[in-house]
Amino acid sequence: MPYPAKVSPESIVQTARAMIEAEGVERLLLNQLADKLGIKPPSLYRHVSSKTDLLRMVNEDTFAGIFRAIQPALDRPGTPQERIMAMAMAYRQYAHEHPITYGLAYTNTIPELRPDEAQQEQAVLPYQALVAEITGEAQSLPALRGLLALMHGFVMLELAQQLRRGGDLDAAYIQSVQAYIRGWTP
Repeated sequence: MPYPAKVSPESIVQTARAMIEAEGVERLLLNQLADKLGIKPPSLYRHVSSKTDLLRMVNEDTFAGIFRAIQPALDRPGTPQERIMAMAMAYRQYAHEHPITYGLAYTNTIPELRPDEAQQEQAVLPYQALVAEITGEAQSLPALRGLLALMHGFVMLELAQQLRRGGDLDAAYIQSVQAYIRGWTP
């Protein structure tokens, strides 16, 4: 009898992400996931208690991926405005590379699918500090919320193909983010 394949939570999440991106979240079945991983369904349940648990893990991984993608914007040289623009561009690129799991992470209303709120807050604080370099500490939270709303709203409209009036969407995104940043620059 062959030794069962070794799986990790990371490999489970990555395989689930790939399946979701290829077929949509509605088509994700735990039995099929186990098959793709080369294990029996009971072995999968050692790592994942339910589909809801798996989707929460995928959402956590999506947010972690977004933070990893935009981290270089914090570390690069340049003005705060340039670094925020780099952050916005990396955010958009990540969403375009992972449209289905990005949408899943941001459109769920089920509390059990949401990542840990305290971890999310800790992860976003460095970006709020970057925004504070322009706005000052007191205005950094509303400015960051507005920036995230602008980036997310634009990206979601793009992914849903709702920006159909022509024109250069890359330029429109850049101009929108730059205008927002200018609005907060003293």
